[in-house]
Amino acid sequence: MIGPCVLPDDVFDALAAGEGGRSAVLLLLRARRSRNLLLLRRALDGPCGAAAEAAADLLAGVERVDPEAARSVVDGPAFGTWAARTLRDCPAHRGGGCAGRDLAALAVLAAVRAAHPARITVPVREGRLALPGLGTVTGLGEAREALVVVEAAGPEGAPGTSAEGRRVRVLTAAGVRVLPRDPSRPGHGWQPVAVLDARHRGLTLRLPLETAAPELPALETASAGPAAWRELLRQAWELLVENHPRRAEELAAGLNGIVPLPAPARGVASATSRHAFGTVLTSWPADPERLALTLLHEFQHSKLSALSDLVTLYEPGGGPRLYAPWRPDPRPPGGLLQGIYAHLGDLAFWQDRSGSRHGPAQADAAWRLAQTRAHVERGLTEAAAHVRLTALGTRFLDRLARTVRDGDGDGGRGGGRDAGGGERLARAVARVQAGDEAVWRLRWAAADDAGTGRLAALWRSGRPPGALPAADVRAATGAVAGPGPEFGRWAARQRGAERARPAREAADAVLAAPHRTQGWAELAAAAAEEGRPGADVLRTRTELVHALLLRLTAQRTAPPPGTDPPRTPDPLSLAAWLTDGAAEAGQKTGVSMSQNARSPLAKTSATG
Repeated sequence: MIGPCVLPDDVFDALAAGEGGRSAVLLLLRARRSRNLLLLRRALDGPCGAAAEAAADLLAGVERVDPEAARSVVDGPAFGTWAARTLRDCPAHRGGGCAGRDLAALAVLAAVRAAHPARITVPVREGRLALPGLGTVTGLGEAREALVVVEAAGPEGAPGTSAEGRRVRVLTAAGVRVLPRDPSRPGHGWQPVAVLDARHRGLTLRLPLETAAPELPALETASAGPAAWRELLRQAWELLVENHPRRAEELAAGLNGIVPLPAPARGVASATSRHAFGTVLTSWPADPERLALTLLHEFQHSKLSALSDLVTLYEPGGGPRLYAPWRPDPRPPGGLLQGIYAHLGDLAFWQDRSGSRHGPAQADAAWRLAQTRAHVERGLTEAAAHVRLTALGTRFLDRLARTVRDGDGDGGRGGGRDAGGGERLARAVARVQAGDEAVWRLRWAAADDAGTGRLAALWRSGRPPGALPAADVRAATGAVAGPGPEFGRWAARQRGAERARPAREAADAVLAAPHRTQGWAELAAAAAEEGRPGADVLRTRTELVHALLLRLTAQRTAPPPGTDPPRTPDPLSLAAWLTDGAAEAGQKTGVSMSQNARSPLAKTSATG
């Protein structure tokens, strides 16, 4: 099952453009399969190897008689996450509870699919025996393990019999539990993993609704059970096949499961594990459009994770915590690149929706399209400035930027930059983005105290500031919320606004309430829109202007006799002074609103 993987140049470039097609996805899938098998070998050679040995032998036995059944498990949602978890030097392996034992549940799935006879011990947790891809046995009481026996009822128990021709028994000290002949049907104490089927125009998507992975919480799906998921997927799949046929072919080739997540307080929660290629974790999306968008977005993550196994896009070093406009928290370089790439799927989706909707729905789609494009462009600028890209990484992002510049994120076949938009829409999006970045910097970036003191002394003496102190972005800890309802209300108002609040008025509001975060967001947006000197500093070094303003206003002193009074500290004049001084020192200060529309890899906006 392990083979060499060569990534042709044209496939690399097609993936960088956002797609790649079915053939590229199948290549990534083969590469991930080889990786998973190599991880299995490492796990067997490690401290948890003895606990996984019997299951690995069973998988090898299944492969000999039914290679496709074994391959489907290695490619499936749970195998990669199991291997990654086991290789993290499981601290419980000496106590008999190590993660290596969980491979047995996956080996059972392979044996059932191949109708291959098997006898293997599987862990039981809290009275539940989880068999990923198959289902969950409940009500097993205090048992810590169960013997699972797979019997084939064909001639002399020969493998390869049909689903109705096999029997699975679960034996514990309390007794024997026999699963239904067709394990896809529920039974007493048996909750099967539902399989969702969607077909449209000859293209089929078949996904398990995975509720039996042992590392996942037991999730109640009664409010959005398999029937509801099946109908929602059917509608989402029709939308994707009709409007994004190439991407639908990718999804059909690469998606392998949906893991339902608990619903958040607001919106939809979704994620992808880098170890589970093709698996989408999502809460109930409620409408087919949101499910379609989630599938596109999360599969982009899977593609880039698999591609990163084959090529190195960036080197260690550079900025460890970077600004990503779609996230409330700082991101590492890899996370920033992942977000940029995933948003190509969003870009393609909203390009299509902005052209096919009407009325308020069309306006909403146009706004989301413009916002997504601005997010990707700003992310590209941040990556060019702060990520140590390799030659392949530069080529990857250059091709990606070309897709954003020339097309719609869907292979360049869309209607271009202004579909459903216009100058007013672009300016409104730019205002929100400038304000968002200012709020982010006030929250996460810390101004150097000594550096701020030096700048205050230079300001009072009327001298230029020289080079600005280095930026320091703090690490996020715990749960991270967004910028807050006040910013949300301001951002919503920008969609209908002709222009930003006048910069002079916004600066006066900041002077009156310098600790009010929203005031700085309005000031950054207004200064950028009016092209004020220092607009970049107000947006990308907000925390420095804020700290300097507080220091100067808190330490006002009477001038010595015979000297001119010190300049009144003002956020606009402070930002302009910092910009001029940094320019004299040959230091770049930020990214302007006009630059944000250009490709950073065309060497027009790669500023830091």
